[in-house]
Amino acid sequence: MERIEGRNPVREALRAGRPIRRILISKEAAPRGALAEIVALAREAGVRVDRVPRAAISEHSSGTAPQGVIAEVDEYRYRSWREGLAGAGERGEPPMFLALDRVTDPRNLGSLLRSAEVFGCHAVLLPSRRSAPITAVAEKAAAGATGHLVIDRVDSLERALAACRKAGLWVVGLDASAEASIDSVELLGEPVALVVGSEGTGLSRLVSERADALARVPMAGRLGSLGVAVAGAIALYEARRRRSGVE
Repeated sequence: MERIEGRNPVREALRAGRPIRRILISKEAAPRGALAEIVALAREAGVRVDRVPRAAISEHSSGTAPQGVIAEVDEYRYRSWREGLAGAGERGEPPMFLALDRVTDPRNLGSLLRSAEVFGCHAVLLPSRRSAPITAVAEKAAAGATGHLVIDRVDSLERALAACRKAGLWVVGLDASAEASIDSVELLGEPVALVVGSEGTGLSRLVSERADALARVPMAGRLGSLGVAVAGAIALYEARRRRSGVE
């Protein structure tokens, strides 16, 4: 069993129809706003809601500010990226995937998942090794995005990207040392898998060598780099901008 903590993540899990065993809500929390909506959605879905002392919420929490509500759920169910490919086809959209190459911080993972959902990614690829899995911390940072995304935990990111390429996607890696700026990469408007590297070392050698293009986020300030979650969000926005025809 896993837990989803926080008002937005729990509400989005209910909206997405994720199976939930029960929801714990603090007795001291006023039943209005998001909490009232959670109770209503839970009642509609037939999910048990228990009002418990705030101390019980803190006891069950992983320490990520649960905001008076925790949902007990089964282990996160990963799905094949091919479901995302099919979904893009059904909507008549060019596929846009996000692949994370050894992103180990669950908060960065959650933030990237939130950006992926906001900017319309059809699937997210996570390596099964040397990468943060979907946990309560990641789900809290994702603010409910995990319930609306196709997320595939693959044995080998290199092989998965090769399969994506065979399915018609270009592979574009985000690299701070690349010559090309992200806003000059025409491939972002095509079927594409955008790859974001680890917090410390960036893209792995094999992913970097086999990418169809490498791009950097242009910067004008004095700092030498951006955090991985921010850089990934900027790149995803640029891909969405190109697909929307916005100049």
